[in-house]
Amino acid sequence: MNFETLGKQVTNSRIFKGSKQMPFLAPRGVFVAKNLLFVSDTGRNRVFIWKGIPTSEHQEPDIVLGQSDVSKTGRNSGGDVTANTLQYPSGIWSDGKILVVGDAWNHRVLIWHTIPTENGQAADVVLGQPDFASNQPNVTGIGNDPSAQTLNWPYGVFSDGERLWIADTGNRRILYYNAIPIENYAAADKVIGKPTFTTRDYNNDEPIWPYSVKINGKGQMAVADTQFYRVLVWNNNEDAFLKPADIIIGQDNFDACGQNQFRLAPEGNTMNWTYDACFYKDGILINDTGNSRILKFDEIPTKNNPSANALIGREDFITSSEFKGNMHGTDSAIYWPFSIITQGDTLFIADTGNHRLVITELIP
Repeated sequence: MNFETLGKQVTNSRIFKGSKQMPFLAPRGVFVAKNLLFVSDTGRNRVFIWKGIPTSEHQEPDIVLGQSDVSKTGRNSGGDVTANTLQYPSGIWSDGKILVVGDAWNHRVLIWHTIPTENGQAADVVLGQPDFASNQPNVTGIGNDPSAQTLNWPYGVFSDGERLWIADTGNRRILYYNAIPIENYAAADKVIGKPTFTTRDYNNDEPIWPYSVKINGKGQMAVADTQFYRVLVWNNNEDAFLKPADIIIGQDNFDACGQNQFRLAPEGNTMNWTYDACFYKDGILINDTGNSRILKFDEIPTKNNPSANALIGREDFITSSEFKGNMHGTDSAIYWPFSIITQGDTLFIADTGNHRLVITELIP
């Protein structure tokens, strides 16, 4: 990789490709907690755990979930869905004690109440399904109404260590639990983005395709609303149950939905398939996936359609995913990154289109 393509906001960059025996394939999720590294190796239907941050290009994982060992890659391990299997895992959250994984194409969220210690370890709790052997959208199949207990393509998960939020993407809503559930098929306590748990219709001032949800220490909430190319921000996460977002990043108003605001090239205030956001210090980083870049806002915006202060991954704001450096391949720069997370000033990027992580140091 040509690390100069990341720009002047970062330094000391390196790449990580996972297991040398069977490297990453389109990893869509990355999370770090207590120096544990978690990666959703989405294309190979597994989640990896490292008990320290790797320092080389390849390193065998300490634990693999969803498969019996690192050489296995099949959807649901090539068989029926169980407590041990995964199918297109995406969002991850952990505090170093509990692990939560969005098992998206099994239409469920899995919870381990202690960090797994064995390959293929069974989850302790399943949400979205009545048992570990079920995996249909909204339990009874596509086209059926959701409920407080069901899920449909849950890509994003987040917790503050007590409460739990699930980006129930296919149902165009976010489910909220007052406590991390300890029983299967637990019902959510509240819903964000819908007036009731069974509502399927949506308005433009609601999350249209919420892919990730994040909350910072001040209680502010950011939702990457992919289908409308925007990030929605509530200054108080409790307000999300009652009213639309306070700020829209990426669009001018709730009805605006243009890819790069219908422009031929991106700019400092436009987005394209936005899959994640990450609070950092007093501001926010936004994974502008379709433009293969990360937008950096030094402070949380106070008005709609703000321009970013800086960017990571492209030479300027008007360069998109397709630029001259990609002429003979995409691996010279980040390409379609889906997930980001920070630990201190270290930024971890799931560089999905290049089948790798990029690990780099943010310059404060």
